[in-house]
Amino acid sequence: MPVQNINSIYILQPLIVTLTLVALLVYWHYKKSLTKWVLLYSLLAYAIAIAAKAVFQLVTATPVINTGNPYYEGIYLGLQTVVLEVGLAYIFARYAISKNKMSAKDASGYGVGLAFWENGVLLGALSLVSLITTYWALASGGTVASAVYNSLVSVQPTLFYSTSSALPLVFFGILERASSTILHVAWGYLVVMAAFYKRKRYMAFALLFGMVDFLVPFENILGMATLEIVVFAVALIGLAVMLIVRKEIKKNP
Repeated sequence: MPVQNINSIYILQPLIVTLTLVALLVYWHYKKSLTKWVLLYSLLAYAIAIAAKAVFQLVTATPVINTGNPYYEGIYLGLQTVVLEVGLAYIFARYAISKNKMSAKDASGYGVGLAFWENGVLLGALSLVSLITTYWALASGGTVASAVYNSLVSVQPTLFYSTSSALPLVFFGILERASSTILHVAWGYLVVMAAFYKRKRYMAFALLFGMVDFLVPFENILGMATLEIVVFAVALIGLAVMLIVRKEIKKNP
């Protein structure tokens, strides 16, 4: 007996995000001279940060979550992003600069690289493959489809929502990835400028925006729509700070 399949509209989210990030990367490569070295160092910084996060959370997350306090959990998540994602991005940028593999002109490209690995690959392409595989497994029928369906219904019931109910989730999912992209570009730019010009306040700005993950545990309190709008506003502030720093450096290189 066939089982209900997931709503295929969910495939739109990772598809749109992946195509957008690939287009951004291609544009930056051909129009802004994004080099293979900048892309490589951004990959190393991001991959090591995510791996370290996964290991750290595996060991330490349970006691924090069991407190039931969103402030503790927010600080816990925010500091991980600050130390691991932003901190390692700075360390790799500084190393690349010392080896003459990166300079101030590569700052935006470095941020684009960080954004690409998170949103274009990890939460874009890989999510797309996962959804398509799930859709195919459920469509194929049989015992495998039944097992997959029973598992998903208990852990991700939203995948079976009607299109009218799923559309807002898709929209806010895309908005979340847009916020993430902007923030990664902003702090990627700032850490390169901090490393190249040795200006501590640029690094302070980058670290501050890394604390955006402090807001994650408050979704149940604020609601998804409000949370994503607040995060997007933070991302726009990050973009504004990046542009102000860029203007400042052009005036006083």
